[in-house]
Formats: sequence, C-alpha cells, structure tokens
Amino acid sequence: MSDVHVKRALEAKAKAEKKLKGWGLFGNKFEDAADLYEQAANSFKLGKKWEEAAQCFDQLAECHVKLDSIHEAASAMSSAAGCIKKADPKKAIPFYNKSADYFCNLGRLGMAAKSYREAAEQLEGVGANEEALDFYEKAADLFETENQTSETNKCKLKIATMYAELEKYNKAIKLFEDVAKKSVDNNLLKYSVKGYLLQAGICHLCIGSLEGSKEALERYEDLDVTFSGTREFKFIQDLIAATEEGDVDQFTQVIGEFDSMTRLDAWKTKLLLRAKKILEEGGEDDLT
Repeated sequence: MSDVHVKRALEAKAKAEKKLKGWGLFGNKFEDAADLYEQAANSFKLGKKWEEAAQCFDQLAECHVKLDSIHEAASAMSSAAGCIKKADPKKAIPFYNKSADYFCNLGRLGMAAKSYREAAEQLEGVGANEEALDFYEKAADLFETENQTSETNKCKLKIATMYAELEKYNKAIKLFEDVAKKSVDNNLLKYSVKGYLLQAGICHLCIGSLEGSKEALERYEDLDVTFSGTREFKFIQDLIAATEEGDVDQFTQVIGEFDSMTRLDAWKTKLLLRAKKILEEGGEDDLT
C-alpha cells in the first residue's frame, strides 16, 4: 500500500512541476500546481516519506505566495515542518521560521509565536537547549505582544528552567519572579505563585549567597501575603537555616521531609543537589 501512495505522489509531483514550466494560457498555473503539490504531499505522508512530503508542502507554499495567499503559505510551511520533524527534528527549524515569518507579515503574531514554540520544542527534544532558548524567547515576546498571558507565562517558565539548568541563575530568578508578580492578583493563576517562588528560591540557594536567599524570602513574603503560610515557604526557610548553620545533614533531612509530602521533580532535585554541593564545599558559586 505504501508503494501505491508513493507512486501517486511522484505522479502528482511530476504534473505539478510540468504545470509550473508551462505558459499557463488557460487557467492559473500556480493554482493548478498548488492542487497537485498538495495531493503529492498528502500521498507522500501516507507513504511515510516525510522529507519528500515536506518538500512538496514547501513547493505548495511557494505557489500560495505567487497567488498572494500568505495564510495558506504559512499553513503549508507548518505542515512541512510537521512532516520533516519525523525524519530529523533539526531540519524542521527553517520551515517553522518561514511559517512564523508569513504569520508575522499577516499580523497573526499568536500563530507566529506557536511556530517559534514548536521549533523550540523540537530543538529541546534533541538536546540543543541553547538554540531552543532563542526560539522560546521569540515565542514569549510575541505571545506577550498579543496579551496572551497564559501562553507567555508558559514560555517564560520554560526559559527560566532552562536558564537554571545552564547555571544562569540570576536570569532564571528574574523570570520566575516576573511570572509570580503577574500571577498573584489573577484569580486563575494565583494558586501557582507559591511554586514559582519556590523555584526562584532554589535558584538563590544554587548561587550560594546566604544573604541573597534571606532577602529574597523576605521579598516573596511581601509579594504574596499567603506565601508565608505555605509548605514551600517553610521548605526554603528551613534550607536557609541549614545553610546558615553549615549543616549538610540537616539540609538533606529537610529535602527528604519535603519530598515525602510533596514529590520533588527532576529539575528541583538536580538544583537542590547543586545547592547541597555548594554547602559541602563551603563557598559561593561563581556561576550566576
């Protein structure tokens, strides 16, 4: 069955190419070619020939550009990216970029942001985190421009966690705090604030500055009047106390007790181990 789909795809593609080379005396050759390229792309998809399908969607987009159908061109580029990522996620990036460009030209910034975010997710999936950061930042900027608060926050939180993994703690803290500030007065988002402040607090511990951690905790009490009554606040407070005493065993015990009540995810565990190592070494981390 796969061979049948591929055969149909090749036939439709050949007809499309022939149409584009003709003079187009009758009808519009770009419209005709677009129909054929779309047929070819979908047949290649059915045959699981992802790169070939992406190439046809790319050609389909070019036809739509000639027809001044930019929205259709952007959609075709998104389809191309969706196909090529199945073969090689990194090869999808130029297609997502083109799709975003088309959507920006149409003023569809939210759609452009989604293309950038999808590019970021593909790069993150193959471990290209620093490249992914650039696309997440582009997406966050466009979502924010469109006042899409929830989507903006999702991107900023992703960026913050990635910054922390790269040991760029001050940048991570700024983003966690920014999202917390914008969420505290929102009835739908305010219940997540304690989590964001916890993440920021852990980043402070990774810097290794005891005074910085104390000052941050005081600011977080002012930022959210309910924070001091949460398990997250007590957790950070107890970790700071153990750090002040230079007590590694107590630091470890505090983590264990919190984890028994509220399971720590892999990101928090990784950073807390870094903070513990700084405490063991008795010095301030220079990687901020």
